[in-house]
Amino acid sequence: MAGRVKRKAGLAQAAILVARNGPATACALCDRPLGAKVEWHHRIPKSQGGTQTVPVHPICHRTIHALVANADLARDYADLDVLRARDDVARYLRWIADKPPDFHAPTRRGR
Repeated sequence: MAGRVKRKAGLAQAAILVARNGPATACALCDRPLGAKVEWHHRIPKSQGGTQTVPVHPICHRTIHALVANADLARDYADLDVLRARDDVARYLRWIADKPPDFHAPTRRGR
């Protein structure tokens, strides 16, 4: 039951954001068109008090959290331009640039 409540809350938040900003059409990280599945990334993690979210592909979302710790996201990488400038994220963005919107691949943890 808790999963359902959480999902409904997420859908309600997405509906509010769409009403405010219009439908999301591009990933906030890679700027490719969004596919059938969209996840909402907290620019500052919820555990650090963040509330603002941006739409991202599931693979982009997993990559962000695999490469950058939540404390670092809150402290240094809340600005997506700064996050994109990281070497490992920039390498990922070059790799993902020509993939289709619903592309899926396993995500490895950063080294």
